[in-house]
Amino acid sequence: MRGSLESTGPATVSAAVSAALTATVIAALATLLSACTAPPQPPPASTLQVPADWRTRVGPSAPIEAAWWTAFGDPALNALVDRALAGNGDLRVARSRMEEFQARLRIAQAARYPTLDLSVSPSRARSLSALGVDRELTVYQAGVQAAYEVDVWGRIARLTEAAFADAEARQAAADAAALSVAASAASGYLTLRGQDAQLALAQATLETRQRSLDFARRQFETGYSSRLEWLQAQSEYRATAETIPQLQRAIQQQENALSILIGANPGPIPRGPALGDIRMPPLPDGLPSELLRRRPDIFQAERAVVAADASLRAARDQLLPSLRLTATAGVQGFTLDQLLNNPFTLWSIGGSVLAPLFEGGRLRAQTEVSAAVRDQAVFAYESTVRNAFSESNNGLVAVERLREQEVQVAERRAAAAEALRIAVNRQRNGYASYLEALDAQRTLNTAEVSLLQIRTNLLTAEVDLYRAMGGGWTAPGR
Repeated sequence: MRGSLESTGPATVSAAVSAALTATVIAALATLLSACTAPPQPPPASTLQVPADWRTRVGPSAPIEAAWWTAFGDPALNALVDRALAGNGDLRVARSRMEEFQARLRIAQAARYPTLDLSVSPSRARSLSALGVDRELTVYQAGVQAAYEVDVWGRIARLTEAAFADAEARQAAADAAALSVAASAASGYLTLRGQDAQLALAQATLETRQRSLDFARRQFETGYSSRLEWLQAQSEYRATAETIPQLQRAIQQQENALSILIGANPGPIPRGPALGDIRMPPLPDGLPSELLRRRPDIFQAERAVVAADASLRAARDQLLPSLRLTATAGVQGFTLDQLLNNPFTLWSIGGSVLAPLFEGGRLRAQTEVSAAVRDQAVFAYESTVRNAFSESNNGLVAVERLREQEVQVAERRAAAAEALRIAVNRQRNGYASYLEALDAQRTLNTAEVSLLQIRTNLLTAEVDLYRAMGGGWTAPGR
């Protein structure tokens, strides 16, 4: 070995040693980076299955407009929803949170640029010289300092990506809140119109009961009927009169709830057409797969997964060394005049590499936390999608069954009306008692109330279906 070294000469030995040292440094750096990095943490396997179609198909359908509530053809309903979207308190909070996360995004984006700081520092001090003589010295300094972190591993880019996804999620949350508020306003208004119709029916029924009561009184006073029939007529009249204040109370409570929903004080709500004149809108169309881009809550959950995954990658990058560059430039003088006219020039340029060596497992634990948060976001996304499928199917089933029920109740009402006509004729001709006609009146009134309730439920089921199908919302960029 010694003979070999002597034959190559000093230059060859130096090159060999340098190459060996370089290889050693590279190997050490590779070992350090491998020790710093965390193993990949893949997301959990998806268990989500998107059905090809709905369980129930209900008649023809049409595309959903953005202002879907206008399909009911009620100007008062349109105005109420517009007021709710402008003044609802919860919706204003959601929009404020959206603005908050947009500001957080700008904070994350600022990390990609260098920072500049200006400093001006006059100072005065008293010190002792080597000979023991004290002296006072004034120093004026002014300078600019720049710092920049080189995004070697992409950590800052991933944090920016996470902030951008969070901002998109908050935007979708605000849109989901707007959809919920619009649906709540529409459902509340339609419920109110249903209560108005029931009140009108109760008042008309009370007038009928009053005529029956007067007739029963005359029959009793003239001896053509018993006291039982007279008392039964009084009971039916009072029972009908009792429902009127109950309905009036429910109407006022519904008005107050709608007033709070639109951001106003409790008060009356303007009305439009009667319940029977409100148009039944066409059913919204679409397949289950289209819900993935038509519901804001699904898009919000999706963006939450993207943000959590980007945060996980940024957390893993914290285990790697970081490179930071700094530069300062300034001037110094012992008087203010010297600082302004003939100062000393000061400058420095440097860089630093910071690598975590021992954190007690904190950084790795933080990576595990981020991985768990990402997995939770994935599970939440799947649950949100399944819930959307369920709500849409339930809405379609509700519309279908309520339509069938409406047909049956309408036929029952027609039969009850005919039975009442026959009972009244029989009573007038002396073939039936007043109680028989009264029972027919009661049956007809029950059928009419049921028909109003069914129509109200059908209209509100349409609203629920619009909300379940996304209400015309479309994910940005799709």
